[in-house]
Amino acid sequence: MAKRSIFASISLVAIVLGLLLAVQFRVTNNFPNGIPRERTQELAGELRQLTGENETLQKEIYDLKLKLEQVNAGRQQAVQAIQSELDKAKIAAGIITVTGPGVEVILDNPKGFDPTLPAELSIIRDDDLLKVVNELRAAGTEALSLNGHRITPITEIRLAGSFINVNTKRVVPPYQILAIGNPDAMKESLTLPGGLLDYLSGDLGIEIKIKKHKELTVPAYSGDLELNYAKQT
Repeated sequence: MAKRSIFASISLVAIVLGLLLAVQFRVTNNFPNGIPRERTQELAGELRQLTGENETLQKEIYDLKLKLEQVNAGRQQAVQAIQSELDKAKIAAGIITVTGPGVEVILDNPKGFDPTLPAELSIIRDDDLLKVVNELRAAGTEALSLNGHRITPITEIRLAGSFINVNTKRVVPPYQILAIGNPDAMKESLTLPGGLLDYLSGDLGIEIKIKKHKELTVPAYSGDLELNYAKQT
């Protein structure tokens, strides 16, 4: 019985092996060795085409990256230009603190003048201060302050009651004017023979000191710049 079982198993294995050999033989006969020459040439042509398309796409990618870099650079330059113009506008409006070379002008009443007298009796008047400020502006001043108050396009320097007001704030002598700009040009403009300061010091006896500085700090305007009626057109 055991021998029959063994023979049966051997016979089954032999049959399976025979079937496998037959299948392998058929597969081998159905697929000739190697790839046909025509197919090889066709594949080579497709490879060349794909390689060319890949090179074209790579060039397009490079061109697009270059254009993107140019756009980003242009945008950065535009932002910088806008920021530069904005900074200039802020300086002109007086709403930011600025530093730079300039001159310091100090005006005080003559020695022996009673400091307890009201401002309307002071030797230095509001229009004297305004004339000095305007003279500095004409000399190219870029930023001005008077006794710590920023001079802006809407600043008023005027006699209010018994005092001189700057930006609605009371100021008293000595009056310190800080002006940022070309120190030589501003000092030369102020000290012209027969000019404004000659009149103030010579005819009125006002004590005037002018000093050039390599760096001055002019504070920002601290008042309200809100416009209620003026609108852009």
